[in-house]
Amino acid sequence: MDLLDIAVKTLGNKIGNSGANSDLVKGVVGKLIGSGNSLDLAGLVDGLDKEGLRSVAESWLGDGENDEISTDQVKQVLGGNQIAEAAQALDTDEGSLLEGLKDLLPEMVDKSSAGGSLLDSVGGLGGLAKKFL
Repeated sequence: MDLLDIAVKTLGNKIGNSGANSDLVKGVVGKLIGSGNSLDLAGLVDGLDKEGLRSVAESWLGDGENDEISTDQVKQVLGGNQIAEAAQALDTDEGSLLEGLKDLLPEMVDKSSAGGSLLDSVGGLGGLAKKFL
């Protein structure tokens, strides 16, 4: 199972859509943090950095504890309109979607950064994060 499938399953469970519409959840996750049929976690990390959340991103990339992100920060990074559209498409409220994403995003970046694969693709932020590994 790839990271996108794990993300779909995890988010689906968090918003109460545990498989009936997994293709729908996959499409929404892809629109929020993806490019085509894959996740763009390097882009997500870059977005965190641009929104002043560099230390949060670094904690997710490192081997230590992951700093928490608030639902407001998730909305800020991913975009309010995109969150609203995603919640509507998933037939859920924005709060539930944001709560699911708040837990999911650190986990996905953390898992994908093991061994440096994500670190190599995020440029300057990756270089800083490598100091922690």
